[in-house]
Amino acid sequence: GLASIRRTLQRTNSGGLTTLPTKTKSSERRIALPTPCLRSLEQHRDRQLQEREAAGTGWRDSGYVLTRPDGAPIEGSTLTRHFNTLLRRAGLRHIRFHDLRHSTAILLLEQGVELVVIKELLGHAHIGVIATVYAHVRLRLQRDAIDLLGHALRTPAETPGKPDDSDEPPLCTVPVR
Repeated sequence: GLASIRRTLQRTNSGGLTTLPTKTKSSERRIALPTPCLRSLEQHRDRQLQEREAAGTGWRDSGYVLTRPDGAPIEGSTLTRHFNTLLRRAGLRHIRFHDLRHSTAILLLEQGVELVVIKELLGHAHIGVIATVYAHVRLRLQRDAIDLLGHALRTPAETPGKPDDSDEPPLCTVPVR
């Protein structure tokens, strides 16, 4: 149930597609995968075994999870082309593939996930990157938090017909999200 990020695949001027170390040591990490992702990867593995059989001796065992039908690594430009096709078919606006990373960070922030956890998931070396890049989201979340606090501090309406003779403080309710 974990994905291990240990290397990066980049196109270089001299060597074509080349496996290189990650940008920083903190970029090397393990990420827990949600169950739907695991199921999808299992289905992909089954399809890839069929591709391997079909390719026969032409199969290139690259060791990568996502490959071309002959087992060779997928070019970044090919991935981008396929991604753009999927966006068009789904009727979604054009975004860069890398924008999925930003969307992940924003969704996690909005769900209340700690900055340090997001930093580790994305492989950033410093938490300040997350805090700076996503400051606009944090401000919106702060406004939401202050609105919740204001709601919690509001004096509840007195119940008609029942005088409050107790020494107990009034009950307050806070919506839980």
